Amino acid sequence: MGQVQNKKPDAKKDDKHNQETEGLKKIDTYLRTIPTVTKKFKGRPQKKRSPTSAELLLDPKYSASKEGPFGLGPLVFPCLQRFNNIDCFMIFFIASVLIHGALFALADMILNLYHSLLTLSKRELYFMDFSGYIVSSLVAIFVAHFGGKGNRTKWIAAACILMAFGSILLGFPFSKYEIMKSGGQRVELCVEENKRRNIHCVTNSNPDRTKCICFFIIGQCLNGIAGMPIYILGKTFILDHVPTRSAGFYLALGHSAHLMGYFLGIFGGMKNLSPPPKEKLSAVDSAKIHLLLQFGWWKTFLFVAAISFSVFLVLLCFPTSLPGAHKLKLAKRKEPPTFDKRLKDQKIQPRFKGFVFAIWYMLRNPLLMTQAMCKVSESFAFHTSLEFLPYHLQTQFSITPQIASMLTGLFVIPGGVIGHFLGGLIVDRLEMTNKNKLKFSLVTSVVSVALFLLIFFVECETTKFAGINEDYDGLGKLGNLTAGCNYHCACTTSLYSSVCGRDEKEYFSPCFAGCSATKVQQNEKTYYNCSCIKEGLTTSDADGHFIDATDGTCNSNCLTLPLFFAFYFSATVFSTMCSTPIILIILQSVPANFSSLGQGVTVAITKFTASVPEPALFGTASSVACKFWDINACGVREKCWIYNKTTLVYVFIGIWVSFKLFTALLNIYAIHIYDYVVKGKISDSKTTHVKASKAQKERRA
Repeated sequence: MGQVQNKKPDAKKDDKHNQETEGLKKIDTYLRTIPTVTKKFKGRPQKKRSPTSAELLLDPKYSASKEGPFGLGPLVFPCLQRFNNIDCFMIFFIASVLIHGALFALADMILNLYHSLLTLSKRELYFMDFSGYIVSSLVAIFVAHFGGKGNRTKWIAAACILMAFGSILLGFPFSKYEIMKSGGQRVELCVEENKRRNIHCVTNSNPDRTKCICFFIIGQCLNGIAGMPIYILGKTFILDHVPTRSAGFYLALGHSAHLMGYFLGIFGGMKNLSPPPKEKLSAVDSAKIHLLLQFGWWKTFLFVAAISFSVFLVLLCFPTSLPGAHKLKLAKRKEPPTFDKRLKDQKIQPRFKGFVFAIWYMLRNPLLMTQAMCKVSESFAFHTSLEFLPYHLQTQFSITPQIASMLTGLFVIPGGVIGHFLGGLIVDRLEMTNKNKLKFSLVTSVVSVALFLLIFFVECETTKFAGINEDYDGLGKLGNLTAGCNYHCACTTSLYSSVCGRDEKEYFSPCFAGCSATKVQQNEKTYYNCSCIKEGLTTSDADGHFIDATDGTCNSNCLTLPLFFAFYFSATVFSTMCSTPIILIILQSVPANFSSLGQGVTVAITKFTASVPEPALFGTASSVACKFWDINACGVREKCWIYNKTTLVYVFIGIWVSFKLFTALLNIYAIHIYDYVVKGKISDSKTTHVKASKAQKERRA
């Protein structure tokens, strides 16, 4: 029993030992299993936690090169960082360019409205038309210098605010002052009451005339200033954030958007020229009819201001530099240099002296200055089309002024848009060097001249115009609209409304045709009892009255107008294809720290020439080609109504071709000096020839 009792404690010890052993095995299993499971779970993809605003602002990748997140100050939302790239910036940059182009189109339309309703003098018309160009030429270099060193996106955003204020100022007179008056288009007929009208020299009696002019000039100045950050800083910002080979495509989009915006502005403003329905006019008090007539303009300018303010809010969120800009900048430093070798390692020194020296460096850069002058000549050629093409269509193809202006806009502006975009796209796809871009500009300029000269051979038979090239069947004199058949009508030359008589002759107005009655038949205005129209077949209307003349010009039966526009549209496209390559060369002909200033100098030169020499040149050329002027009661020549057909053709083609040939010559010179300016040596062929001649001399020695 004693032995049995002694074994019991031993059994208890063994059980306790076995329990401890099993516990250790379980612990060992847990120690092996848990780490393995943990590794497996760690290997699974886990959803990353979105960084907070503070973490984004303190991210070290943003601090080295002014790269930052997309946000408004401390308000940075992680979900919006997908928009922090150059593609999203381009969307809103193009929107700002479209707004600027549309504003200038609307300003041109209401300037024509003011000119006809407020009787503007030549000095007032000049300052109202070119105030934006003058101010922009003065501020361009300062915006380029100070904006290039700051936050360029904020400068572009500030430009949108200026455009919003400028739009409101342009439209404000239509919301308060009486500018437009009710009543249809005035038609002057040959009636005895004409003798009793007041023909004394009087000025416009609108009491708000001066206020309207001031609001317009201030609005134009704001729009001119707003364009400088957009077209100077915006282009340099794009160039810094895209690879060199893709810069042409991005700049082509931004550059062509200006003309597209101008086209959209014309299209949007056209509906404001048509009067509201008669039902609305009859329901409004006579003292407030002008507000109803002008409400469309005020609404249009408010709409443009609202869009501009919306774009301002978005552009304000972009950082000084987008992510990846610093890396792209380091990669571009490894590319072969394309700028003047004298500017290598140069920096813009602080203070005014450094600013002046920097401008002097730009003016001494031959590549920059040749392309700046190319930009000037291209601007001259394009504006020549807008100025003289309507006159050419009126004179050559007997088209009314309204239709001629409409056809000019429909062909010249879209041609410019296509040319700007195609030029940048071709340069982008072919990855041209700067020297090849110069050759491309040369070729497109020569081709455009060849196409433009073809329109010289497209002409139509001249329509007979009473008093101009026809003497009222012997009753009058050439160059005098007044004859014995209309002397009693006391007609005025201030209202040009051509009519076509049944004798297939064109008359300056129904009054000069001697017409005393008018009716509207099937949406066509017809005239009766015309004392100057004696020949031709007579036709009667639905009421049995014999029609003597119809509204508009006579049909010249000319079938060459489509051919003319085919040549002209092609010439416009090729002429503007060099625009984007020129901008690229200007930006790349100086170091990156000088690019904004180089663009600013170019824009300042272009705007100055557009505001001073261009109006003088066009005015002189128009005077030379004019055949019949409108002379008001004060004895002042106001507008040319009829041009000499042959003289106008030579003036038009001479100015256009001269500027395009000037562009070609500048590019030839730039190609010749390119290697010396950039590399400090003459071209490879010349270098090889010089080395060969030296070696030959050494052998002889």
